[in-house]
Amino acid sequence: MSTRAFRVGLTGGIASGKSTASKFFGALGVPIIDTDQVARDVVEPGQPPLERLVERFGSTILTPDGHLDRPALRDIIFSDPKARADLEALTHPAIGAAVEARSAIAGGPYQILVLPLLVEKSLGSQLDRVLVVDCDEDLQIERLQARDGSTIEQARAILNVQAARATRLKAAHDVIKNDGDMSSVRDQVAVLHGRYLELARQARP
Repeated sequence: MSTRAFRVGLTGGIASGKSTASKFFGALGVPIIDTDQVARDVVEPGQPPLERLVERFGSTILTPDGHLDRPALRDIIFSDPKARADLEALTHPAIGAAVEARSAIAGGPYQILVLPLLVEKSLGSQLDRVLVVDCDEDLQIERLQARDGSTIEQARAILNVQAARATRLKAAHDVIKNDGDMSSVRDQVAVLHGRYLELARQARP
């Protein structure tokens, strides 16, 4: 009977640098399972979760070519907690199953699971280690404005619906400080890579 891979959950606030850190781990040969990508894949045309979403929210959430219109769905759920709960109930089981399937075939001495809502959804118990990518909130706002064209007010609103920075850091076993210096992030990843290889080796039966 095969044992589950050693899993490191990588999280952080929006625009904190999760993608940058995961790319550096990937460059070291570590399997990366990005739950945002999985969430997109399970609502592709023809997938049962998309059909269930259309049944619940109507065909206005589809683009003319039959794909999920994410902005349209976001507008529906943003101000309606019941709609958000329904969305999660309709998609999360499929996302969870897809993550497990990908993890089972990914192999590797350990795996990085990119989980933006790790803290908000209390997913730490499913992981061997929690890694938080952290930066100052003012820097997050600057990056959001540059990346998405957000106003300061919009950026602050996005931050306010996420877990507080202190809450996220409290959940962390390890922290990558991302103040914008890419070489520093790469160096921190290299150190953690060595640590995770050793922890994964120790965890093997």
